[in-house]
Amino acid sequence: MSVEVPDGEELLRLQEAVPYVGTNGQGRGGARHLSCVLPALSAAIGHPVATALHDDPERLREQLGLPRVSSAIVVMVDGLGFWNLAMRRGHAPYLRSLLEDGANARPAATCYPSTTVAAMSTFGTGTCPGLTGMTGYTQLNTETGQMSQLIQFKDAIAPERLQTQPTVFERLRGMGVRVTSSGLPKFASSPLTRAAFRGADYVANVLPNDRVMAACRAAATPGLTYLYIRDADKTGHNYGWNSDKWVGAFERIDAQLAAVRRNAPKGTLIVITADHGMVATDPERRIDIAAEPQLARGVAAVGGEPRAVMLYAQPGEDPNDIADRWRDRLGDLALIRTRGQAIAEGVYGRVDPRVEPMIGDVLVSAAGRVTIVDSRIQSDKATRLPSVHGSQTMVEMDVPLLIDLT
Repeated sequence: MSVEVPDGEELLRLQEAVPYVGTNGQGRGGARHLSCVLPALSAAIGHPVATALHDDPERLREQLGLPRVSSAIVVMVDGLGFWNLAMRRGHAPYLRSLLEDGANARPAATCYPSTTVAAMSTFGTGTCPGLTGMTGYTQLNTETGQMSQLIQFKDAIAPERLQTQPTVFERLRGMGVRVTSSGLPKFASSPLTRAAFRGADYVANVLPNDRVMAACRAAATPGLTYLYIRDADKTGHNYGWNSDKWVGAFERIDAQLAAVRRNAPKGTLIVITADHGMVATDPERRIDIAAEPQLARGVAAVGGEPRAVMLYAQPGEDPNDIADRWRDRLGDLALIRTRGQAIAEGVYGRVDPRVEPMIGDVLVSAAGRVTIVDSRIQSDKATRLPSVHGSQTMVEMDVPLLIDLT
């Protein structure tokens, strides 16, 4: 079964919010959602872990078609969206072979915003940003009233206090199951690891092949192994996801994944997914809040990122007035919602009252190749990245969910 890639306009059109539950495994969302991957895998290895959103991991396993095994490897390829993969599959013989299987030929969905901090915690806990408290690249620290950044957790609430949902790794380890994470040394005890992936035994290696082989050795013992590959995202941000450098990184990623397939013990289940896709930006469609008084009016702070902006209102300012001014200026260049509207639509999944004030008063989701920046607080490089993500288009929200068995 071949994958038919929609035209560029459709891929970049804003989509409806993707449901976390209730689609019976059909269509976007439901079981084919990033939040379901680890609960389903826990059932596949015989130790089902229910989460605050997903109370029947065995049903998820069945809907995703995962076989029962004693050992599984799950690979997170940062930034490798389903449609980015499909459009460049000619460079990836192993991934292309997986896409030819009908079960792998349609995407799963990530969370909103389609960005690393929100998606990694959604994946690691089997829940959603509305419960993890990780709602954007930058967001309000409700303890200090200042803005915080959640990759390095700069000026943020401590990882374990911000993200209080138990991770699937923690739950499995509490059952006595082996859980191993293979990654770069610098991520072993990083704030993001502590927030989203605490509970695993971390095996650190500098070289990609060493990380692959460490994952394969771990899989010889029953349990769950997690392998993280970051190169697609890093290269996409620096050079563009459709650049020659990105294609080279993609080819190396495919080789690493093929090596997992070759070296994992027989009978190992391999599941490959991603946290988000990437959009090539259009410099002519870059909107700078600093240069637009209409957009800056009434806004105390700007959070999120260029494709998924969060606006925090000044005291006494009505968020509806801010939203109206933004709609007047941007028209169909973005979807503008108040926090209340976004929560009612289920954009963040279930939202804990503790988390609600962390979300901006107004949410701006960019369409097409638009980026929305603020040169008052962002570096020039950060406002001109050639590829970005975060919004609610197919190319950003659709991620692979590829299943293989050695």
